[in-house]
Amino acid sequence: MAELSRSQGSGGSTRSGISRRTFLKHGGTSAVGAALLEAGAAQAAVDGSMQDDANEVLGPGLIPIDLTINGRRVPVQAEPATTLVDVLRNHLGLTGTKIGCDRGACSACTVWLDGQPASSCMTLALDARGRNITTIEGLAEGGKLHPVQQAFIEHDALQCGFCTPGMVMSCAALIDRKPDAGIDEVKAAISGHLCRCGTYPNIFAAVLAVAGENRRRGT
Repeated sequence: MAELSRSQGSGGSTRSGISRRTFLKHGGTSAVGAALLEAGAAQAAVDGSMQDDANEVLGPGLIPIDLTINGRRVPVQAEPATTLVDVLRNHLGLTGTKIGCDRGACSACTVWLDGQPASSCMTLALDARGRNITTIEGLAEGGKLHPVQQAFIEHDALQCGFCTPGMVMSCAALIDRKPDAGIDEVKAAISGHLCRCGTYPNIFAAVLAVAGENRRRGT
């Protein structure tokens, strides 16, 4: 059938004409498009349902956060953007962990996450959920100081004491991991720590004394 661009009406008026070929061509295209849109919507629904749990919406405002600190489960209420050091100091009163630079440059805020040193000023409290958090308050066992803590006292490895908790946490982690650590390993362990008082020689002496005692005992 030939396509007609226009056809005459009974009153001499004109109207647009649509041929069978044009109708079938555009109708088929519309059907395919509708099918694709329907399939896309169905897939989006499936993807959305799969991501509901992953895309957890938290805040604004206070939310419950369950932490495990020094072997105890500790529930707190804090905003999603609250850092771990803020929760420790200002929510729980664990002020042994210090805030120095508040940007991960001085390591005064060092704690352990699953036994590994971490800057708590650069860690969101939310990200510490499900991790074992150890602070300087939890390093001693049954009232007995960790050997590194005791050595810091005996070797006068602190002056103002502001960097000391973070230093102790990193050095204790080193000794726990490598009991007979040498000077290069001690330097590497505290390479990210800033001591404004310059007590590095005494810190080295304290940690090396612990390592030397471990070697003597065959630990």
